[in-house]
Amino acid sequence: MMGKKTKLEFEDRLAQIVSQGADVTAEQWMKVIEEEYGRVPLIFKRMGERPEVLISHLLYKGTVAETSPLDPKYVELISMAVGAALKCPHCTGYHMLAAMKMGATRDEILEVILLAGMISNSSVLANAYRIVDDKMEKCIPCEVKGVTKKKAPKQKIPSKSGR
Repeated sequence: MMGKKTKLEFEDRLAQIVSQGADVTAEQWMKVIEEEYGRVPLIFKRMGERPEVLISHLLYKGTVAETSPLDPKYVELISMAVGAALKCPHCTGYHMLAAMKMGATRDEILEVILLAGMISNSSVLANAYRIVDDKMEKCIPCEVKGVTKKKAPKQKIPSKSGR
């Protein structure tokens, strides 16, 4: 199931692109984006220099978003969170404005940013700790010299009560 948009609507969109051509379609879509969001993101401007690239990107992006069973506001909030986690101020700002246009509140936006930060932090830690564990498990210079490394004994962490 395609969600809110049907396969027939998608095929109609494709037929319209073919009938009017890539250049006209790209130009029209850029105007719609500017009208809806007040500006055209730089990545779209650069993709617009090759209309087939812009159209392919926007078709994919639009189809994913439009056929999602999620409420469009939540699609934008998730997109904003990913932009924040990837440290892209342009994506974060663009999707924040889109989410606000779809009814997202300040509290929802702040909560999503907090969650994105929490997961980003966990991702950094999990990745780095795995690298440390992997590299600490084997000592390349020791292996070359035939030396075996003893593992350090695990330290017991005291409980809060001090027992």
